[in-house]
Amino acid sequence: MPKFAANLSTQFNEVPFLERFAAAAQAGFEAVEFLFPYDYPAAQLKQLLDENHLRLVLFNTAAGNVAAGEWGVSAIPGREADAHADIDRALTYALALNCPQVHIMAATVPEGADRQSYVDTFVNNMRYASERFAPHGITLLIEALNPKTKPNYLYSSQYQTLDMVERIARPNVATQLDLFHAQLVDGNLSHLIRQYAGRYRHVQIASAPDRHEPDEGEINYPWLFTLLDDVGYDGWIGCEYIPRGNTVSGLGWFAPWAKKS
Repeated sequence: MPKFAANLSTQFNEVPFLERFAAAAQAGFEAVEFLFPYDYPAAQLKQLLDENHLRLVLFNTAAGNVAAGEWGVSAIPGREADAHADIDRALTYALALNCPQVHIMAATVPEGADRQSYVDTFVNNMRYASERFAPHGITLLIEALNPKTKPNYLYSSQYQTLDMVERIARPNVATQLDLFHAQLVDGNLSHLIRQYAGRYRHVQIASAPDRHEPDEGEINYPWLFTLLDDVGYDGWIGCEYIPRGNTVSGLGWFAPWAKKS
């Protein structure tokens, strides 16, 4: 039976971020994820999780200077100190929030830059992160982002991230299978789900091509939810989609799995 986590960065934007925890719980979610926790003290977020009986299942390392085109710094040559600081800060939050997984953001690669140097830098920084997180039983994830949503990101294909995990070669590093990004780049989602079961530890969903609720567009999500059950996936499915309108009014697809108060 699939387990769904509300994404508080993309859903429930009708209310301020700190009010989205209660909104998600009222809508029947038992878990949440979000992009970044760093604007708030960990103790404040932990209180909101506890008050609303929610589990936090995923967040990211910091994005860096987004205005300058950054989307993570862990693959940028010469920025190892910044990458390590972001990794260490993420670990502090993960421990305080009892979060079992953290997505380590890589970086965008400028046009004309030596991509291999970015790959090598990222592998080294991921091994550092693995050593920091492993004693606490926390899994690290890497995610492919399609080039329309995030141009020039270090990897756009699921097969690139699968290869990257092999290069990093650490047992607590896995892929994050975002089916929206995967459909736009790789397609053949049933093959990805079947063939690589066990190698992805977190799944995210949104319609394709418009990234709305998973009840429209070209992906047959009910069929994929059954397939995820069939292959034994027991992780969370993050709802990283942009609601067409009001978040709650678009949750009809989620009603069969919502926690009943």
